[in-house]
Amino acid sequence: MPPARYPYRTRSSFYGYFPTGVKWLLISNTAVFLLYFLGGRALQGHMLTLFALYAEGAVRTLFVWQIFTYLFLHGGITHLLFNMLTLWMFGMQIEHDWGTRQFLKYYFLCGMAAGVCVLAVNIAMGEWQTPTIGASGAIFGVLVAFGVLYPDQKVLVGFLFPLKAKYMVMIYAAIELLITMASVNSGVSTIAHLGGMAFGYVYLKGRWNKLKLPDWRGAYRQWKLQRAKRKFQVYMRKHGNGPWIN
Repeated sequence: MPPARYPYRTRSSFYGYFPTGVKWLLISNTAVFLLYFLGGRALQGHMLTLFALYAEGAVRTLFVWQIFTYLFLHGGITHLLFNMLTLWMFGMQIEHDWGTRQFLKYYFLCGMAAGVCVLAVNIAMGEWQTPTIGASGAIFGVLVAFGVLYPDQKVLVGFLFPLKAKYMVMIYAAIELLITMASVNSGVSTIAHLGGMAFGYVYLKGRWNKLKLPDWRGAYRQWKLQRAKRKFQVYMRKHGNGPWIN
């Protein structure tokens, strides 16, 4: 299904402000794609073995980085364009509202959660050598975030049909679920799509997104400030020149 599009929310989103996270995701994915397809068969084989997501590699061989690196590999120009176009259309506004750090955290968590779902299903089915590549798990997580954050915003599905964002996400989820239940071997990992969407929804609706990483720089600055205050207080106390500073 072709990606949907939403209208310009703010002028700055597309003209005066291009968010750092989306920009570098576009650049890095495109660069890896060019390296993969211009590097020849030998390089392609090495990249797939090391960086695509295999149950054999990620679990048995302990190539644990594959749960992250598979997000940067794509199987063709159409695969890359769909993912990057969707990231650009829907990720820009989310990063603009969340900030780069929170957006990238959400993006990669959705992608890695999708990878875990793929590994679990492949192991259960005994498909240890089946590779999975592409950022679609993370991209579908971005779609869910857009539907949750801006549920009533109109988008153009297939560039033709106006639809509220929440309904667009529901339709995508239903299609992926039907394909999965029908066991259609389309060569597309619908498990990754559903895994990214499910994790994104739980993350946004639950309390996980309220967890904050420690602000080590802020804590260090606060410690230095408190130490300076104590030194000044000791100095003032010795010279009898006033009260302590709180």
